[in-house]
Parts: sequence; C-alpha cells; structure tokens
Amino acid sequence: MKISNEDKKQLRRLGHNLNPVVTVAGNGLSKNVLAEIDRALNDHELIKVKICGGDSQAKSEVIKEICGQLSAQTVQSVGHIALILKKSEKPNPRLSNLLR
Repeated sequence: MKISNEDKKQLRRLGHNLNPVVTVAGNGLSKNVLAEIDRALNDHELIKVKICGGDSQAKSEVIKEICGQLSAQTVQSVGHIALILKKSEKPNPRLSNLLR
C-alpha cells in the first residue's frame, strides 16, 4: 500500500519527536534485531530505527530488507535514521504512536 504525500507529511510530524527504538549496529540485521523491530512495530506502529556503519547504499539495503521481511513501509530516511510504519489491525491506544 502506497502512502500519500499528505499522510507522509502527517507521519513525519508525528515521528519528529520520537527517539530511535532499535539500533542496527556493526553485526548487521540479525534475527534478534529483526524480531525486536517487529515487536516494536506491532506495539507502536510508527518507529525510528538507527542504522550505524556502512555507506548510504548499504543503509538503504538494510531499510529495504527490514520493510520487505516485516511488511512495513519506509516513511522517511534521513542520515542514519529511518522512520518506519506498520499499521496494526487492533492498535493499543496506550502504546501506538499514531493514536497518541
């Protein structure tokens, strides 16, 4: 599902004050890191992920792999930080960054 420009603008506004929840470090995207990103996306729906090391091409490949494996979408990617969205069927209003 494609995100419209108006929705992206709103999601960037919501994500501006968020801190990165998960950091992908030198070991790359392991199963444990991917599981933690999936858990965070299921809880919060909109998260920031910090990707350390590598050039911009390697970072974009990691972001594509995360989104591909978790059925998520990239809202924005600036520098080392990626803002990722995965809408939940039954979001928890206390945890969801979209409903707060």
